[in-house]
Formats: sequence, structure tokens, C-alpha cells
Amino acid sequence: MDLAKMKAAHTVLAELDYEPVQIEHGYAGQTLYVNLSENRIETKPVTPYMKDVFTGGKGFDLYLMWNAIDGPIAWDDPKNEIVICSGPLGGTPAFSGTSKSIVTSISPTTGSVIDSNVGGHFGPLLKFAGFDALEIQGKASEDVLLVVDGKRSKVSLETAPHEAVNSYDLAEQLHHMYADSDDELQHISSVTAGLAAEHTLIGCLNFSFYDYRRGIPRLKQAGRGGLGTVLRDKKIKGLVAKAVHDRPRWQISVQNP
Repeated sequence: MDLAKMKAAHTVLAELDYEPVQIEHGYAGQTLYVNLSENRIETKPVTPYMKDVFTGGKGFDLYLMWNAIDGPIAWDDPKNEIVICSGPLGGTPAFSGTSKSIVTSISPTTGSVIDSNVGGHFGPLLKFAGFDALEIQGKASEDVLLVVDGKRSKVSLETAPHEAVNSYDLAEQLHHMYADSDDELQHISSVTAGLAAEHTLIGCLNFSFYDYRRGIPRLKQAGRGGLGTVLRDKKIKGLVAKAVHDRPRWQISVQNP
């Protein structure tokens, strides 16, 4: 099946249109919340308290989970969350390693909260699309994609009946499915887990970035704690972030003392 037919087979379960944001001091100023059980998408504000006390990255992940879970639960409880954040330096070209993200959830392997850091471009592209963190709760009834399209300022939760499950094939499909041109391939990133995550407690998350020189998406792994197993238990086939802008979103000036 070709990509056009795959995409045409999607059913939109929920949509959110939002206003484009300007990143200020490393923050988009809002986070994205998705409840898969209720097919609900909404935004939450980033407060000065969150910035001052929790800053970003792991801090935002833990803050959002703490406020969403009201007591001890198992990793496969629908109330368990997957939270992804890149922090205020995420995507800043003046520093190395700022394409990384932190993923937090209750782990299938430990039964407690665990985090894993990972490369790829998903965290920065999520921020450039307008969100400092992505918070996912609940379970879908069938395989779904969550697409954060910063170019169109739209978030959509869609069924995905025909796409591949395994990450190398699926990343290739998603990059080409949501790119409007070859130039946009590098402005897209996906998060996937693969079939192995459905049959083990140690499934990885695979974050993609497009290698323009090789002409393929490549993958980085969040390998700690079985976070890919949580993703597939929630029936998430993939997450997609896209951010395409006419001008640089970061303006950094360096002055000599």
C-alpha cells in the first residue's frame, strides 16, 4: 500500500487547532496533554513556578506526572503517563547535545518512575512546533498516531491501521507521509517502539532524525526502563513532530567582553 492510501485510511479521533507561539528565553509557554482513552487534546500553561522550581527536562516531566497521577499505579494502568520534554536549552545551536529529550514514565521493569534521555530531533521540533512538553495518558482502543504539526498549528490523533509497526520502516513512512517536500524531511521526527516492545518489558523508544546525506531517517534509543513497552501498551504506533519555519526560531548574539 502506498503512503497516500495509508494516510487516507486514517480516521481522525481528535483535533486541536492552536495559535503559533514565539519561543522566549527557551520556553514556548505551554505543554500539550493528550488523553487516549477520552480522545481529548488540550494545552496547559507553563507557569513561572514551573520555570523557577522545575526548569524543564526531567523537572517538567516529573511535575506533570505528579499532578496527573493520584496514587500508586502499575505501569500498564491507563493513568500512567509518558512525558517527553527537551528543556529550555533544547534545540539551541550554540550548545552541543541540545537535540536530546528526557522521557519519563512508570517503568515495567522497576514498577517505579524512571527516565531515559535520548537523541533525535523530536524534543526540539516539539518545542519549535509550540510545546515545551508532551504528556500522554490513557489507552487507545486501536493503533493510533499523534501528529503535532507546527507548520499548520494543528495537533491530531488519528487511527493508523496500515502503517508498519517496526521502527525503521515506520520512521521512513512517517517522514515521507508528513513532509510536503523533500526539504521538509529533516523538519520531522518520530517516536516509535516496534513489535519487540509488545512481547517484552524492556522495549525501547526510537527517536528519529533525518540524515540528509544518507537520505534516510536514523534512530536514537531511549533504552532505560522499558518505555517502548509502555508506548505500545497504550496502542500508540507513533508520535510525529513537525516544525517548519521561514526564519530561525532562536536568535543568539555573542558579544566579546
